[in-house]
Amino acid sequence: MFNKIRSLFLMTLLGCSVGVVAHAEAVAPPVQVVKNLTDSVMDAVRNDPALKAGNASKVEQLVETKVLPFLDFRRMTASAVGPAWRRATPQQRQQLEQQFKQLLIHTYSGAIREIKDQTVQYLPLRAASDATSVVVRTRVLNNGELVQLDYRLIKLGDDWKISDVNVMGIWLVDNYRGVFAQEINSKGIDGLIAVLAKRNKELAQARPANP
Repeated sequence: MFNKIRSLFLMTLLGCSVGVVAHAEAVAPPVQVVKNLTDSVMDAVRNDPALKAGNASKVEQLVETKVLPFLDFRRMTASAVGPAWRRATPQQRQQLEQQFKQLLIHTYSGAIREIKDQTVQYLPLRAASDATSVVVRTRVLNNGELVQLDYRLIKLGDDWKISDVNVMGIWLVDNYRGVFAQEINSKGIDGLIAVLAKRNKELAQARPANP
């Protein structure tokens, strides 16, 4: 199950990293957030061959500085953990966030090595002017296949943050919630942390040596 979700997550990150974007005439702030993420990642990849090659330390730096600022990462982690988040201790919450972030970093490393000439089309935004939660809908053309890739964003003060991503009809945080719930029900919160740590260790051992 982790492998299936990781594959979907890789598609998500790859969608965030396309090279050619179809720009609309009027860009709403939530749509601009998604475009800014695209530009930020692509500029970094174009200007750093080691990053393009999947250098682990470079990828981690990219995620920390270019990706996480666009995400409401705590909300994503809390939503994936589900009701158990409310009873988790501050230390457990910190560990869950760290392990979830490492899972993202390992996945991004694979996505970066797959960046080619994908293109993105932004669909019209369907939201009221005073909405605080919206879905930015895009379609990614990847090797002749049109892939649905939508972003849920929430408004925090004056800023919009990405809180979930939908790949071909599957919301990723919802999928993680189901997997995490199984682990929590059988092993508890510490058990989930241990499972994530083990998975991250396996991914770290499997990745190529730094170029």
